[in-house]
Amino acid sequence: MIRPFYAPDERGGLVKDYNIDEFRNHGIEHELKEVFYTISHKGVIRAIHFQLGHQQAKLVRCISGSVYDVIVDLRKDSETFGQWQGFELSGENRAELYIPEYFGHGYLVLEESVVSYKCGEVFVGEGDSGIRYDDPDIGIQWPFEKIGGRDRLIISEKDQSLMSFQEYRMGDFT
Repeated sequence: MIRPFYAPDERGGLVKDYNIDEFRNHGIEHELKEVFYTISHKGVIRAIHFQLGHQQAKLVRCISGSVYDVIVDLRKDSETFGQWQGFELSGENRAELYIPEYFGHGYLVLEESVVSYKCGEVFVGEGDSGIRYDDPDIGIQWPFEKIGGRDRLIISEKDQSLMSFQEYRMGDFT
């Protein structure tokens, strides 16, 4: 979790969410190769996405609205392999999340939101992959009550047909 530089004044404020020197001073090597935004309705869930082959570190920040953001360690040789952590990101708290290579990432939209992605690698469509948001082996505790219950979910067909964590664990994905 990163708290970006924020300078409020009578006009509003300035948020500096990325500075290469500041990141390097904290041991994070993250050079930008691609920046994009998602615009999502309340109740949208974006499953645990990652790229095969071209790993893509990300710096994610909710510009407006609020999301429950989740990362999953997908490094097979890691002590925390398969474990997840969740964070609330919002336009109000201005927090951002650095997601290293070999981590999956997804989020539940708690209110209409715009989310910024600053990526360390360009997206490669052939490597686009992911794990289902409701995989029982990972066991993410999504705050569905904040959207009025699980039956209010909005999920893409693509995200409904993603692999299980077991399939990921058994596969040779690098």
